[in-house]
Amino acid sequence: MTSQASASRDDILLALLKAARVVPVITIERTEDAVPLARALVAGGVRTLEITLRTAAAVGAAEAIIAQVPEAVVGIGTVLTPLDLARAKALGARFALSPGATPELLNAAAETDLPFVPGIATASELMAALVRGFGVYKFFPAQQAGGIPALRALGGPFPQARFCPTGGVGEANAAEWLAEPNVVAVGGSWLCPAADIRAGNWDKITTLARRAMQ
Repeated sequence: MTSQASASRDDILLALLKAARVVPVITIERTEDAVPLARALVAGGVRTLEITLRTAAAVGAAEAIIAQVPEAVVGIGTVLTPLDLARAKALGARFALSPGATPELLNAAAETDLPFVPGIATASELMAALVRGFGVYKFFPAQQAGGIPALRALGGPFPQARFCPTGGVGEANAAEWLAEPNVVAVGGSWLCPAADIRAGNWDKITTLARRAMQ
């Protein structure tokens, strides 16, 4: 893919993540929970969603949300292989994210027009993604990989890099992460507690979403 194409792909990602600010990381166990959950989040002002490929229900859940909740901007997370990436594109996802990145995955992502956020935790991982044309990264696991001091340290040699920290980011510290100049959005599962999804506590999830956006 040309540098111009990768730049436009990053422009799309940056606009999407800057508008989102908070991206819920969603693990769905039952396909039937997908649409009411997405509607609850959208009602609270959270439109950009990361559906993780961690369960057997994930693909069906993503398909249902894309088909029935047009206000939602659906991304596919936990993309581990080129096959996962191809599946995300075929589903009609608007973007894809990975917790890390192998050379095979980076090469496949560089060849597609699907906006992709590779996961990095170190300077070497960031450099491997940078040389393949990526400019927006998931810093994961953010808190465990050194937190805000580590992110600031990466900002020194890589001032052009932009991040979506995920992992240990929650309601108590999201604003602190978002205040960093190289952070465009944060990801976290605190907006979608598993117990509340199982119980169908959609009003509570809407309240959590609304509070996060404030």
